[in-house]
Amino acid sequence: MKETAKELVVEAGLDQLDRVLDFVNAQLEEADCPPKAQMQLAIAVEEIFVNIAHYAYAPGSGEATIRVEPGDGDTPRSVVLTFTDSGTPFDPLAKPDPDVTLPAEERGIGGLGIYMVKKSMDEVHYAYRDGKNILTMIKRF
Repeated sequence: MKETAKELVVEAGLDQLDRVLDFVNAQLEEADCPPKAQMQLAIAVEEIFVNIAHYAYAPGSGEATIRVEPGDGDTPRSVVLTFTDSGTPFDPLAKPDPDVTLPAEERGIGGLGIYMVKKSMDEVHYAYRDGKNILTMIKRF
């Protein structure tokens, strides 16, 4: 997997979700990503992009950049996905994980999507640099 990184810049709106998913899936297929990992990545990509679309620029609008790049080394193979936006600073990883042992009606609202992302990816990192939210996910396969 010696491909180079590819980027897609879109308006951060729900109407762009299919375009984002198509872009990421095309890169994953090119990297021979196994179906299970591809499904986990698709769910994570949807969760992160929908959060950007809903909250980053509310009530206005702005762009999001999605970068897909092969990880370093070949064993195991990996992919690095990076989401960048210039919206309101927000670290989705700072919120405590929900207590999934509680019944749904006893849990607080929100946080389950990012929890699923953290559990399905090998690494998830957040940084706020140069006026940008940068969320990076690494998936090994």
